[in-house]
Amino acid sequence: MLTLSKQHTPAGRRYVLRTFAFMIPYMLLCVAMMTTDAFDELMGKPAGWALAAAVAAPVVGQLWATLALMRESDEFVRMVTAKQFIIASGLAMAAATFWGFGESFAGAPHLPAWLIYPLFWAAFGLVAPFIRSSN
Repeated sequence: MLTLSKQHTPAGRRYVLRTFAFMIPYMLLCVAMMTTDAFDELMGKPAGWALAAAVAAPVVGQLWATLALMRESDEFVRMVTAKQFIIASGLAMAAATFWGFGESFAGAPHLPAWLIYPLFWAAFGLVAPFIRSSN
């Protein structure tokens, strides 16, 4: 398994297991949608909403896993993870807002809204090494 700094506690190990449990189905669904035409007949139909919900459900699960890590960890890990989460959320929202206004005012190409999720986790990964204290 990957070596993650938060993995050395029981809460950290549960977080890693929950992350894999949610992200493997998410990735499999996304890869299946991108590489096959199995879901093409659902596009634009009410069943497409069921597909959208199926892909979004692991995202909700992963957010829950992160919040559960914060709840189950000691005060230090809880505070550091919360700071990382909040700053990454702010950066992702700022980037999405900037791009949205770029679409509206500068002719930037449209990007799908679901990209905010990987953008958030990219921001989380970028800020995590710099936020190592609870101050």
